[in-house]
Amino acid sequence: MSGTTTAAARCRRETGAGANRWVVLVVLCVSLLLVALDATVLHVAVPAVTEDLKPGAMELLWIVDVYPLVCASLLILFGTLGDRIGRRRVLLLGYALFGVASGIAAFSGNAQLLIGARALLGVGGAMIMPATLSILREVFPDRRERALAIGIWSAVAAVGAAVGPLLGGFLLEHFWWGSVFLVNIPLMIVSLPIGRLLLPESRGDRDGPWDVVGALMAAAGLFGLVLGVKRLGGGEAPLSPFTLGSLLVGAVLMAAFVRRQRRRRHPLVDLRLFARPAFSTSVGCIVLAMLALVGLELIAAQYLQLVLGLSPLQTGLRLLPLTVAAMAAGLAGAKLLRRFGPRAMVSFGFCLTAAAVVTLTLMGGNDNTGLLLFGFVLLGFGLETTLFGAYESMLSEAPQAQSGGAAAIGETSYQLGAGLGIALLGSVMNAAYAPGLSSVPGVGRADSTAAAHSLGEAYQVADRLGGASGGALRHAARDSFVHGLHVTLLVSAGLLLLGAVIALRLPRVMDCGAPAADVSGTPAPATDAAGLPAQTPAPSGRPTPAQSGLPAPAIPAPATAAGVRSAAATPAPATDPAGIPAPRDVAGTPETRVSA
Repeated sequence: MSGTTTAAARCRRETGAGANRWVVLVVLCVSLLLVALDATVLHVAVPAVTEDLKPGAMELLWIVDVYPLVCASLLILFGTLGDRIGRRRVLLLGYALFGVASGIAAFSGNAQLLIGARALLGVGGAMIMPATLSILREVFPDRRERALAIGIWSAVAAVGAAVGPLLGGFLLEHFWWGSVFLVNIPLMIVSLPIGRLLLPESRGDRDGPWDVVGALMAAAGLFGLVLGVKRLGGGEAPLSPFTLGSLLVGAVLMAAFVRRQRRRRHPLVDLRLFARPAFSTSVGCIVLAMLALVGLELIAAQYLQLVLGLSPLQTGLRLLPLTVAAMAAGLAGAKLLRRFGPRAMVSFGFCLTAAAVVTLTLMGGNDNTGLLLFGFVLLGFGLETTLFGAYESMLSEAPQAQSGGAAAIGETSYQLGAGLGIALLGSVMNAAYAPGLSSVPGVGRADSTAAAHSLGEAYQVADRLGGASGGALRHAARDSFVHGLHVTLLVSAGLLLLGAVIALRLPRVMDCGAPAADVSGTPAPATDAAGLPAQTPAPSGRPTPAQSGLPAPAIPAPATAAGVRSAAATPAPATDPAGIPAPRDVAGTPETRVSA
């Protein structure tokens, strides 16, 4: 038993040093794939769940929404907890909880139990998501390799979100609805021992107590904000007591959380990170990209099914080129980032996505396969280029000791942007759609009001009316929906162009200097040209200066013919205006510069 434990510890040490970092990436990507799958796999199973469990309207809403709601609320809590007690430990606990919750969800006999199981899945997802990014930040200290790893990571996320409905549809054709959850269990059973053996343990700055009150305050505040935003996106009135109350309570708690963090000597989240233009701009770009596009995806799915009359499977296949293009952008992202830099890459991604959105305004009442294919490919490539550049810049700008908190901030921004996008673009769509149904010949006021709620409801009213008035209502509803889609696309394009302007605050070039040490002053290991730890053998029986606690002698760094030179770090770390050690200027960290 002790031999097995020793071997596992040795394997983890080697992994942390870079020996098996690509294997670690595979394990982390499998984790991410499961979380992304579970966010969308249930969508196609909703009719089967409704028929079997007979949930009420509110219960059905919670079955669908409780997973992303709980996950978004707890990201900061578990991201910072991983920095404190160990990111690998939190990730493995997330694996276990995700597997147990999947089993409970699969065999739920009533709606209440399924809601509880989905909430537990959200807790597990919140433990997994920031841990994967922060461990990735740890095992890929070289920014060039890390950029490639983040590209692969983000491509897997795109695959998971797109494959979810297709996998759910396949399982429902052969099994009952619970099978969409059971698929998680064997993967978690495999991931737990492999993750325990291969993943390195890492922690951040553990000075001072962990702010439990602040963590709960952030969780409750985010829960209120996300719940209010989701209710707005679902068509609830902004001034309804429950929606307005959720938004107000969430905003007050988040304001109190920010105030508390600024006053604490050892804050849960170092808000000085937002004083760095690269970090705050990256977070803003993530929010704006999701704000402009997530609501648009839902509207596009309605267009394909209700206007063009495609089946759910055909709709998924039409949207598949978007996913393939996103995968390609993720895999090519590292090379593009090195070639063009974060500023040009993110701005270009926003502009390309805006061009794709404007192209899609040519969609009408008839199917145009070529136009949709071209538009969705541009959309997928542009969106993934934007998100990749923003995520990579955000994660690289944060000190390694705070990578868990930084990853949680990024994921929370993603979730908030998605919720705000559904609310904002859904409101724009409704405002442009409803007026076209106010004066349809032969249709009464009550029927016109009901038809103005959605295109699906308009079709139901038209079928009930029948005859010439029903046909006129159906035709008017389709035309109004296409008009509303065009208006929404133009608003989305405007938001994307605004994002392109904001992205100009990002750094012009990708700084590929040596990785950052954590803020506690622990130096990052020196690496050779291959990215592996430099070997410094000591004479037999004599400790090295580092082992004896004595300062190492200064050795001049030789210059190479290629113009690359290594410079010893200065004794005191340089700081930016926010007072945080700059990632490339921390004491004890060797720096590599490439001459022009």
